[in-house]
Amino acid sequence: MGRTSGQFRLKLNERQAALVLLTPFLAVYGVFLVYPFFKGFWISLHDWNLLAVAFNPDAKEFVGLRNYQRVMWGRDIEWGAFAQPFIQLFGLAVIGLAIFLRRVGRVSKVTAIAIGLAAALLFVLPGFHPGEGGRWYDRRFWPTVGNTLVFVGLTVPGVAITALILAAALNRETRAMGLLRTIFFVSQVLSVTVVTLIWQIMFSPRQGLIANITDLFGGSPIIWLTDERFAMAAIVITTVWWSLGIAMILFLAGLQDISRDLYEAAALDNASGVKAFWFITLPNLKRTITLVVVLQIILHFQVFGQSHLMTNGGPDDTTQVLVRYIYQSAFRDSELGRASAMAVFLFVIMGAFSVLQFVLGREEDA
Repeated sequence: MGRTSGQFRLKLNERQAALVLLTPFLAVYGVFLVYPFFKGFWISLHDWNLLAVAFNPDAKEFVGLRNYQRVMWGRDIEWGAFAQPFIQLFGLAVIGLAIFLRRVGRVSKVTAIAIGLAAALLFVLPGFHPGEGGRWYDRRFWPTVGNTLVFVGLTVPGVAITALILAAALNRETRAMGLLRTIFFVSQVLSVTVVTLIWQIMFSPRQGLIANITDLFGGSPIIWLTDERFAMAAIVITTVWWSLGIAMILFLAGLQDISRDLYEAAALDNASGVKAFWFITLPNLKRTITLVVVLQIILHFQVFGQSHLMTNGGPDDTTQVLVRYIYQSAFRDSELGRASAMAVFLFVIMGAFSVLQFVLGREEDA
């Protein structure tokens, strides 16, 4: 077919068309995400004082992996099977659970291996500790990682379980249910500043709602935000309330995708209520549960605002979290190299959970 004057027709196959459409996104992604990551890794290999390099670009010094050693290691470090008995015994229990679930056929080989490897890290890593006369080079790093793990370990199950219960309760097509769904979702659109302000008032030992309820029953008000025993719990409660919206919507979508015929068939066999939820709802929500849990883990490893605004990392560093420590190291202490090393460590953790989600997702599609 010949070309007419002034006209030019360009034919693209599907792959070329996809590349053309993806190019703007890939350009933005590369400039704002890929390049900063490699730049951050490069900075982590240098003794990089933020203020000094700002005035003199040649003030940085290449030190290789020394920043990683300074952050994660120490002098005379030993390993013990029960250096952190609670965490390590939990890791062993999870390894045993993975083996049991594999033998009874509840999980596949890939899933069992993934769970086992994660649990093995829980057993091995906490076992490292300074021996007699030894010390960590950075005394705050591993306690801060521990605080972050505690926060994630409490928040993720709290969000997932509460959102699933709410979704199951609100899985009805009525006007009232639509209004209640909106009410529960509203917290999701609030900024972290507004959320922390609301809960600072709620936790106030003088005028807070919780203190008034405690006083009504004759109890003494709890000083939530300045007591080492309750400060982390206050941040967890705040985060669970704030994070329910998206998880609840995802669970609602999963519940509405389950055929009602399955419940009707189960009812004929007198399997309703808890039994139907256990044998029908949960198995059919497996993929949604995986998605929600992994997304919440990745999200909450990046916690910053709640710790920074509610407790300022206190009292006595009990609510200091990893992102806040990275922020302080970079912009308060001007140690950009050390902060970048910690950021790479955080990236590896979140990348591992992303890979886990990908593996589990592919397995469920098979």
